[in-house]
Amino acid sequence: MPDSGQRKFIPVGIAVLTVSDTRTEQDDKSGQTLITRLQNDGHVLRDRKIVIDDIDRIRAVVSGWCADRDIQVIITTGGTGVTGRDSTPEAVSALLDKKIEGFGEIFRMLSYEQIGASTIQSRAMAGVINGRYIFCLPGSTNACSTAWDKLIGPQLDYRTRPCNLVELMPRLLEK
Repeated sequence: MPDSGQRKFIPVGIAVLTVSDTRTEQDDKSGQTLITRLQNDGHVLRDRKIVIDDIDRIRAVVSGWCADRDIQVIITTGGTGVTGRDSTPEAVSALLDKKIEGFGEIFRMLSYEQIGASTIQSRAMAGVINGRYIFCLPGSTNACSTAWDKLIGPQLDYRTRPCNLVELMPRLLEK
């Protein structure tokens, strides 16, 4: 949880990708939930897209955003299940420089408290690509709320102690 000490909030540029064969901007509740939360917390929405659940299309959007200096964080929603059409983890995994193992583990723990054993169907994940953080969330609005409120939001708040992801951003490309 953020502490109200000496640190000042540092906004980061975030892009939101909804992976869905049926959603539009008008009915994309999960994407809108993430946008509302990130903006309410003081971050900047740099881009928003909706693509069908296709590895090449997902990878193309994520790769493009990873070349944009104004985007420090990418959040995807949708395509993390176990059906034949769910391909977000496969699309993103090939691009990762590092996987943040704890994100998926903690997300599923939090989700278990809400939906029980159904959480095993989630392949939520996070990592680092070309100096940017990426979080891949389920398409459920509740899952997006939980992920932002309990994990992503606090870790993207520079005031969070003892540590947070924002303070590590300048070092992500170190060799």
